[in-house]
Amino acid sequence: MIVRQFTCRAVLFAHWRKPGGRKAMARPSSDLAAFREIFSKAKNIAIITGAGVSAESGVPTFRGAGGYWRKWEAQELASPEAFARNPSRVWEFYHYRREVMLTKDPNPAHLAIAECEERLSKQGRKVTVITQNIDELHHRAGSKNILEIHGSLFKTRCMTCGHEAANYKSPICAALEGKGAPDPDTRDAEIPVQNLPRCEQTGCHGLLRPAVVWFGETLDADILTRAEKVLDSCDLCLVVGTSSVVYPAAMFAPQVAVRGVPVAEFNMENTPATMRFKFHFHGPCGTTLPPALARHETEQE
Repeated sequence: MIVRQFTCRAVLFAHWRKPGGRKAMARPSSDLAAFREIFSKAKNIAIITGAGVSAESGVPTFRGAGGYWRKWEAQELASPEAFARNPSRVWEFYHYRREVMLTKDPNPAHLAIAECEERLSKQGRKVTVITQNIDELHHRAGSKNILEIHGSLFKTRCMTCGHEAANYKSPICAALEGKGAPDPDTRDAEIPVQNLPRCEQTGCHGLLRPAVVWFGETLDADILTRAEKVLDSCDLCLVVGTSSVVYPAAMFAPQVAVRGVPVAEFNMENTPATMRFKFHFHGPCGTTLPPALARHETEQE
């Protein structure tokens, strides 16, 4: 499976290279009835989600035009090197993102996925969400079967003892209260490192970092293995709100499609992988996804 070949989040591609010798693929269908017929028979559904599903909740994506915090792109802050150089600045960035997320709610796409999972589980069918998002909106919507391949904004990891834990404090530490404004004219707070979030394990007090996968870091091997098993066994795959340019997640659905499994993309625009899929539904995920995942007429109450 392709996840064994890619473990680093830093790999991004601006375009898709077709393997040599492959014929041009047919344009994907937008026939909702045809998708619903396949959906009604699927026993193991994998749903891969990206920033687009949360954008409709008002979550900043830090991608494309205007995708800056102050004067920095996310890639300039979300790295071990950036944290080593300036942990105060990086913590301001993540404090801002945490505080923003506490004001956001799951949108109809998150809720449709969660409702689908709960409903189908009672029929002996399985839905697994494999998400690149770190905002926990799937959890808050009610989804249970979630693989967060890039970690969570609301988890921390100690740089000294390695302890990882959920952390929903607001603010996460006193020194960050009122800090993190994204305006480009805002000056760095330059918080002394000893006043940044610290480990509360007995006898440690090490510096905490966000428990997210930064650019240049490897993804959690256990989560990748679990994702691989889901993708190898699924009989229907949905790609929801993802740009298909960040690896290894960008290869998940195309690899499923190679097996002949139907893949349906729900997105505002075509992606580098669109032509490899059976279905493409254009538009906001919060509009296109709920009718696609609603109870099928053949389902028992």
